[in-house]
Amino acid sequence: MENVPAFVRDLDPIVFAIPIFVVAVFAEMIYARTRGGARFDPRDTASSLMMGLGNTVSGILFAGLLTAWFMFVYDHRFFTIGFAWWIWILAFVLDDFVYYWSHRLAHTVRWFWADHVVHHSSQHYNLTTALRQPWLSPLTLKFMWLGSAMVLLGFHPLMVGFLGALNLIYQFWIHTEVIKRCPPWFEAVMNTPSHHRVHHATNPLYLDRNYAGVFIIWDKLFGTYQPELDAERCRYGIVTNLGTNNPIKISMHEWFAIISDMRRARSLRDAMMYLLAPPGWSPDGSRSTSKQIRARWAKRSGSVAPTKPDSEPTTDSAAAPQSAAE
Repeated sequence: MENVPAFVRDLDPIVFAIPIFVVAVFAEMIYARTRGGARFDPRDTASSLMMGLGNTVSGILFAGLLTAWFMFVYDHRFFTIGFAWWIWILAFVLDDFVYYWSHRLAHTVRWFWADHVVHHSSQHYNLTTALRQPWLSPLTLKFMWLGSAMVLLGFHPLMVGFLGALNLIYQFWIHTEVIKRCPPWFEAVMNTPSHHRVHHATNPLYLDRNYAGVFIIWDKLFGTYQPELDAERCRYGIVTNLGTNNPIKISMHEWFAIISDMRRARSLRDAMMYLLAPPGWSPDGSRSTSKQIRARWAKRSGSVAPTKPDSEPTTDSAAAPQSAAE
């Protein structure tokens, strides 16, 4: 296979990371029981683990299709980039840039949110939340365009897959409440537990912020950064919390909701908007998108969201919605 390094062909980083994940989860559980600082619910944890297992099975089932597609794209690449050491650094940064936009679309286009909402469905935030992953991701077809961007440029599919796995492994450790803050220099550049807690939070101040995978600099560059404030504790969940730990319902609830909304739509335009508009969109305004929730909060509070960790929050906490946009 055209000069592909052996470790790229033979090594699956996630397989090697699984034992570390298991040890870390148990360590966090022990810490939570003995010291506090993290919250677990046995049923929620079991659901997250089941979602992670289902995601793994899904990956195996769709592996042939995805491999065939990416090799097809690579056969029509613009350039042949190779595997020089500096290419790996460039590719890692570029992969994280692509991840930022892919993740941002997953929050702003309901078709993609139907898949990604699984990851946000827990009202707890611990290392098992990182494993709460969707089962039907390939069916969104996002891999056919945004997922293929680097391959089309000329990065080998195995390199892209390897770096994507490293990106996901990095994101595992940031799903915790045990680690409060990292050193300032690290917080300034890298995604951290503090930054990612904001992303999972449903407080109006925090809605749809901090999409980063590894480098928080993307959010700072593109106007989606919000630091965590000590006085504004994160609340986790979604607009209408599911009230169930059933993995099937967790996996499928938003897909069924889209189908129901589209069937009741009064026009083709409304049907397509239910599919492609931001989560929470409705033709009569009876629901709220994250942008609308934030706008109402800003109007009530009479100020712009604070952007410094030591700022006093301006949220009207009593009146604020309890979770993110539908």
